[in-house]
Amino acid sequence: MPAPHRVVIAVFPGVDLLDVTGPAEVFALASRELPGTPYEVLLAGPDGGQVRTSAGVRVGVDLTFDQVGDRVDTLVVPGALGPDGAPVIDPELVGWIVGTARHARRVASVCVGAHLLAAAGLLAGRTATTHWATADRLAADHPDVTVDPDPIYVRSGNVWTGAGISACMDLALALVAEDQGERVALAVARQLVMYLKRPGGQSQFSVPLWQAPTERRDIDELRAWIIANPAADLSAAALAERLCLSERHFARIFRQETGGTPAAFVEAARVEEARRLLECTDDPLGRVAAACGLGSAETLHRAFRRRLGTTPAAYRRRFRTAA
Repeated sequence: MPAPHRVVIAVFPGVDLLDVTGPAEVFALASRELPGTPYEVLLAGPDGGQVRTSAGVRVGVDLTFDQVGDRVDTLVVPGALGPDGAPVIDPELVGWIVGTARHARRVASVCVGAHLLAAAGLLAGRTATTHWATADRLAADHPDVTVDPDPIYVRSGNVWTGAGISACMDLALALVAEDQGERVALAVARQLVMYLKRPGGQSQFSVPLWQAPTERRDIDELRAWIIANPAADLSAAALAERLCLSERHFARIFRQETGGTPAAFVEAARVEEARRLLECTDDPLGRVAAACGLGSAETLHRAFRRRLGTTPAAYRRRFRTAA
């Protein structure tokens, strides 16, 4: 059995608690979805013992920085803000990041952790994001970094940067999707009751597909099936048949349980899948439309205009993830 993918999360005094626990929980849930133990999550700190976070909660350290060594698959660097609201930049921490990043297969920052990566020289010549409140400062302090404050995460080669606070979960889900595939990431997102596979584009574009559970398990299971099978026959008649209901009764129950129509949910699921494909592939628009069940480039265009107020081509130009 191959060695587990080692995720090392840096912790230090004042670190944002969610920046640490959010990614750790995503990787832990991914391990539950797969045989064996695909992820080993370790917290590394300047010293042994415990570290007091920004929330006052103490977390235990698995390894000191000196003990980490060169076996790191993913290095996660959270951030911290000082009393003046400025990102904390500790020279010793930056030096450790420089050395550890040389051995890591990929490096990811969470929130204002991007300032630490920039100080370590890891963002030079790259596009990066951070918490919107410190984006201007990051750009001013590091003119060699192209700072984009809009996306919830940005990938540039093997370096990933995430936006503020809860976006750490989206970033970690994207890392899981890269390692294990979209289906595993989707399963983890469901466990977390999160927005489904929120792409790296602007957060206000996100569509809350996986809503809170309804009182009917069959409706919840149907929604999950729709999301996982956007290219299938998702007509009202076909969906009603899956639940062994008349089309009229099915439409009434779906609206009663979810507050919307089956057609609206299906289109939202298909647009979300189209967004993912536009961000992650160079497939032509016709192929994207077919893969997400929208049929044609014209239908894809209309759906994007209706739901996102932009065109598929413009969306791709803006949010295509750099490999």
